[in-house]
Amino acid sequence: MKSKTSVCQTNRVYDCIGIGFGPSNIALAIALEERGLLENVLFLEARDHHSWHPNMMLPGTDIQHNPLRDLVTLRNPQSKYGFLCYLKENDRLLDYLNLSAPFPPRSEYTGYIDWVARQFSNNAKLSCVVSSIAPVEGDDPLVRVCDCEGSEYLARSLSFGAGRSPHIPEKFSKLMGDRVIHLTDYLSSVERWTSEQSNLHIGVVGGSQSAIEIILDINSRTPWVKVTNISRGFGFKQKDLSPFTEQIYYPEFVDYFYSSSINSQKSLTRELWRSNYGAADHDVIDELNFKLYEQKVQSDEKIVLLQNKEIENVSSSSTDKKIMLELSDRHSLERQTVTLDAVILATGFKNFGTGPEQEPYHPLLENLIDSTVFREDGGVSITRDYRLQKLNGAKTPPIYINGLCESSHGFGDAGSFSLLSIRAGTIAQSLEEHVVPT
Repeated sequence: MKSKTSVCQTNRVYDCIGIGFGPSNIALAIALEERGLLENVLFLEARDHHSWHPNMMLPGTDIQHNPLRDLVTLRNPQSKYGFLCYLKENDRLLDYLNLSAPFPPRSEYTGYIDWVARQFSNNAKLSCVVSSIAPVEGDDPLVRVCDCEGSEYLARSLSFGAGRSPHIPEKFSKLMGDRVIHLTDYLSSVERWTSEQSNLHIGVVGGSQSAIEIILDINSRTPWVKVTNISRGFGFKQKDLSPFTEQIYYPEFVDYFYSSSINSQKSLTRELWRSNYGAADHDVIDELNFKLYEQKVQSDEKIVLLQNKEIENVSSSSTDKKIMLELSDRHSLERQTVTLDAVILATGFKNFGTGPEQEPYHPLLENLIDSTVFREDGGVSITRDYRLQKLNGAKTPPIYINGLCESSHGFGDAGSFSLLSIRAGTIAQSLEEHVVPT
């Protein structure tokens, strides 16, 4: 039996424990430090190093938001943790200002996030995979967090910033693993596949920005590999980047969205969907279109787009590891079968709800649900300051949902940087009001 080196054995109770130390909780660390509330706070991160979407850190890709919508600048432009301060410290500010591209490289922005995270290393524990979260019964509401090594941690509140669960279409769920992956495992998987086999045929499912980026990356790194994209829509759509649509990333819109009825929230989400989902920036669309034209000129078809397709069935061969997708055209109803060596699901992530691409709550929150209010649409109810809404009389500590509240708070909470620093400030203020610092 493994002995526990438990934090609980020291009787230490943290004011707050953060699950995950990605951008959402890093931004919270900044906001708590500004209020003098960071000393008794601990963040638990599963990875052994600070990284932001490591398996989508593709050469030549940029971020998709204004870089000043960083971890702190919108809330506190004078902070030493802003993106411009990072550039200055690394002697790249003038070079950046001379950059003709509208946005910095994705690799630079992950460097910025790592730079900030390392300044809070005393408050973070890496390689700590959380296995369960549960309330502790008693007059003083606490939460107990257990990790996979047997350690336990107690806290008066919790900030859940572990990110959204990948959306895996049901037809693929039993085949996930070596040859069928979600985009979150892309880079490590494609490097393994291309080292094992040369005449690959890879399928990319989805019609998003990530789908195009993956297609272009495979074609760039291994131009001999055939890539087939399968999507339900008629061609890739361009994101709605109108300055008027972009006002959904204002704090005022969060208030407007949150105060609307559930039906109105769903209507707004449908109307504004292409501002963030099922669409791509014009630069990658143009690059893909150029690639397709170039291969026509050269009579060398390595990228194939199968549009308007429903995936009717997915199966695998036990002998040669091939993946077979049975497709039907949504309009002509014509059927075809595509045989692939590997499949990448660029199918996004789950939000809270009961729809086919949603989940009522994150699985790690399972033990907290008995004391939680649910919305009419089946998702957990979240207060305006991002707490799980407790049932009347429930003695549970404040549980903050940091970065998973799109269903209730709108697109600014959609795994985006756009309002991340504002949200961190709201949570920090709420923690100061609801948790007595020790």
